[in-house]
Amino acid sequence: MAKQFTLGKKERLKSRKLIGQLFEHGKKMVVAPYRILYLLSGPVEHPSLVFGTGVSVKNFKKAVDRNRVKRLTREAYRLQKKELEEKIKKSKSQLSVFFIYTGKELPEYDEVYKQTGTALKKLEKLTVS
Repeated sequence: MAKQFTLGKKERLKSRKLIGQLFEHGKKMVVAPYRILYLLSGPVEHPSLVFGTGVSVKNFKKAVDRNRVKRLTREAYRLQKKELEEKIKKSKSQLSVFFIYTGKELPEYDEVYKQTGTALKKLEKLTVS
């Protein structure tokens, strides 16, 4: 039985080179309280969807708070990414996504889940067209 809802090592945005390209050449989109950077690469041999998240030290001084927001974001993404992942595989492209949390207060999981879902739906529409 295949694992349906995972966020494995290969799905995480870790490469400094790829992160640099994403911030330099990527497109931006805002779904409050997130600013989302994404970079869609054309047809590739191994289609993939990689994801990263960040929280500003300016807004959250304590690492505990920053880590909590990142953990909530990763969990919400992990549970909702399936449809986007399937579209990326069909189009044989590579999508790099980076969510930056810009809110000033610690969010509730329900809000994070809802906003992450909205962002993923927008990304789905962008990858199709």
